[in-house]
Amino acid sequence: MNRSSSTEPGDPQTVVVADTPAAPDDPDRDAALAAQVDDQERPGRPLTGWPNRVVAVVAFAVALLTIWQVFRPLAQGSQFYLIVFLAGSLPLVFLVYRSGWGRLDPDDRPGPVDWALAVVTLLVCLYPILPVPIGSAGGGYNAFLDRQGLLDPVDVAMGALLLVLILEACRRTTGWALPIVCGVFLAYGYYGGLLPQGWTIAHAGLNFDQIVDALYNSGSGFFGTPLDVAATYIVLFTIYGAVLELSGGARFFVELSVAAFRRSRSAAGRTAVASGFLLGTVSGSGTATAVSVGAVTWPIMRRAGYTPERAGGVLAAAGVGALLSPPTLGAAAFIVAEYLEVSYLTVLGWAMIPTVLYYLGILLAVEIDARRYGMTPARLESESAWKLLGRFGYHFSSLIAIVVLLAMGMSATRAVVYATVLAFALSFLDRRYRFTPQRLFEALSAGVRGVLPVVAVCAAAGVITATTTKTGLGAQFSSLLVGGVDAITDNRTAMLALTAVFAAVALALLGLAIPVTASFVIGWVIIGPALLALDVPAPAAAMFVFYYSVLSEVTPPTALAAVGASAVTGGRAIPTMWHALRYAAPAFLVPIAFVLTAPGEYLLARGPVLGVIWVAAVACLGIVALSFAAGGWVLGVGEARLVPRVLTGAAALLLLFLNPATIVAGSACLLAAVALTFIDKRRRT
Repeated sequence: MNRSSSTEPGDPQTVVVADTPAAPDDPDRDAALAAQVDDQERPGRPLTGWPNRVVAVVAFAVALLTIWQVFRPLAQGSQFYLIVFLAGSLPLVFLVYRSGWGRLDPDDRPGPVDWALAVVTLLVCLYPILPVPIGSAGGGYNAFLDRQGLLDPVDVAMGALLLVLILEACRRTTGWALPIVCGVFLAYGYYGGLLPQGWTIAHAGLNFDQIVDALYNSGSGFFGTPLDVAATYIVLFTIYGAVLELSGGARFFVELSVAAFRRSRSAAGRTAVASGFLLGTVSGSGTATAVSVGAVTWPIMRRAGYTPERAGGVLAAAGVGALLSPPTLGAAAFIVAEYLEVSYLTVLGWAMIPTVLYYLGILLAVEIDARRYGMTPARLESESAWKLLGRFGYHFSSLIAIVVLLAMGMSATRAVVYATVLAFALSFLDRRYRFTPQRLFEALSAGVRGVLPVVAVCAAAGVITATTTKTGLGAQFSSLLVGGVDAITDNRTAMLALTAVFAAVALALLGLAIPVTASFVIGWVIIGPALLALDVPAPAAAMFVFYYSVLSEVTPPTALAAVGASAVTGGRAIPTMWHALRYAAPAFLVPIAFVLTAPGEYLLARGPVLGVIWVAAVACLGIVALSFAAGGWVLGVGEARLVPRVLTGAAALLLLFLNPATIVAGSACLLAAVALTFIDKRRRT
C-alpha cells in the first residue's frame, strides 16, 4: 500500500491510507497464515501433487453426496447416510492432518502409516453396510441393525477399532484434551458399577460389549445427533461459505467496512469489528475470521497506533463473534436446534439481540481505547460505501435469501443449497471472481476439507452422549448440583444465581481444553438438566450453555482465536488473550441474564414485543456501564477513576438483573458515576 501522512497546525497527526483497502490482501500470505492457525489446535499439512488430488476428489464426492441427500435422501434412512458420510470424510483426516510421530510423519505428504489408517478407517466405517457375511457377523445393513443389543464378536472388534480411530482423528485435529475427556466418560461407563451405590453418580455398570453396542449400533453414539448435524447442516454451510468467499464476497465485506469508517479517530478499530461481523455471518469460525480480517486490517491498525497485542485482542474478539452471528452461527447452534427440536430460523431469532449486545460491547471498547490511548485518526482513501454497495452489494443477496427461505418454511439444508447456487450465479457479475468448473471443484472440495475437524469432534461427542444416556449421568449430576446449591440457600433466585455462576465457570474451564462443539454437547447433557430442574426454560438453558461454550474461544490460557490473531500481528499470545478477554468481557454477563429472571428470556426475543424492546434497551445500557467499568473511561466525559469504575460495574450488574427496582438502582449508579467523572475532570482542568 502507498501511504503518506500529513499534519495540519493544531490537528492531531492523521494517517492516510491511499490505496484500496484490500491491498494488503495477499493470497499467498493468507494461505500461509491459514496453515499456521485453525479453530483447532493443530493445522492440516499442505498437500501437493497426487495426494492433494486424491483428497480433493474424495472431498468433492462427499460434497456431492451431501447435496444429493438434501433432495434425494437415501432410501435406507439417515443412519445409513451417516455411515457413508463418515466413511468418506473420516479417512481424509489421516491424510490431511499430521500425526506427530517423527519419521513416520512427513511434512508435505501422508506417510505409509497415514495411508494404512485411512484404508482401515474406510473399511471399518463401511463394515455395517457391506453385504458380505463374516461368519455369523456382517451380512449388510439390516442384518447389522438386527444384532443391536446382541453384537457378534466381530461387530465388537470393529466397533472398538472405530472408537480408537475416531479418538486418534480427534487427537490429530484438536490435541489430546478431547480424547482424554472421552476416555474419562468410557471409564465411568465401565467402572461406574464399582462406585459405592450410595453415591449420586453411581450406576449399575456397563460391560465392554454394551459400551460398543451403544457407540456403534445405536442412534446416540457415533451416528447420533452431533454427527447428524455435521453431515447435514454444517458441511453445507461450510460449502456455502467457500463459494461466497471465492465469489469475492469476503473481499467486499472488508472493503465495505473500511469505506464505512474511513475518516474517524477509531476508524481502524471500527473497521476490524465491522469486518469481523460481516465475515462472521458466513464463516462460523472464530479463528479463521480473525486471521482473514487481520491480514487486511492489521496494517491499518498498526499505523493508527495499536500495539500488536491490543490489535490482536480486537481481532480475536471480533472474530469469535462469527460463532454468534446469524445466519451462519457456529456448529453448536445447529445442535441446539436438533436437541430442542425447533427450526434453525428459531435459533437465529434467539441469537439476534445477544449478537447486537456482543458487538456493542466490542465497539464501545474500541471507542474507549481510541480516546484513552490517543489512537491516531485515520483517513482511509477508498471508494465510498455507497459506491461499493451499488457495485457489489449483490453479495448480500445470498445471505438474505437464507433468511427469507427459512421464513417461508423451507428447511435449513435446502435454503443454504439454494443460497449457494445464488452465490455461484452472482459470481458472473464480476469477471475477477466468476466460477469456472475448476474453481467450483475447488470450492466444494474446500468446503468438505474445512469440516473434517468438526466431523472428528462430532463423532467423538457420540461417546459422551451415549455414555450419559446409558448411565443416566445427566440427571444424576443435575441432582448433585441442585442439591449442593440447595444446601447453601433455599431462595430460588439465589439458587439460580449460584447454579448459573457454577455452570458458567464449569463451561469456561471445559472450553479451555476442548472445541466449542464438544464443549456444548458435554455442557448440555451435564449442566443443562440442572438448569431445567430449576425451571429455566429450555431455550434459555440451551443458549446459556451455547454462549459460554463459545466464549471459551477468548478465555486464557488457550484462547485459540487470540492465538490466531497474534500470528497475524506478531504480538505475544498471552497478552493478546487478555486484551481479547477485556474486549469481550461484557458478553460474559449476558448469558446469566437469560436464566436469572423471567424477563431475561426476552433477550432471546421470546415474549411480547414491548417486553423484548425494553429488555433489549436496558441490556444495552448495562453493556455501556460494563464497558465504562472495564475500559476506565466514560465516553463523552473522560477517564474514570476507581470509585466511578466500581459504580459502573455495580450499575451493569443491577441493570442486567432486569428487575424494575434494580434497573432504577443501576441507572442511578451509572448517572452517579458519570457525574463523579465529570466533576473529577473539571477539578483536574
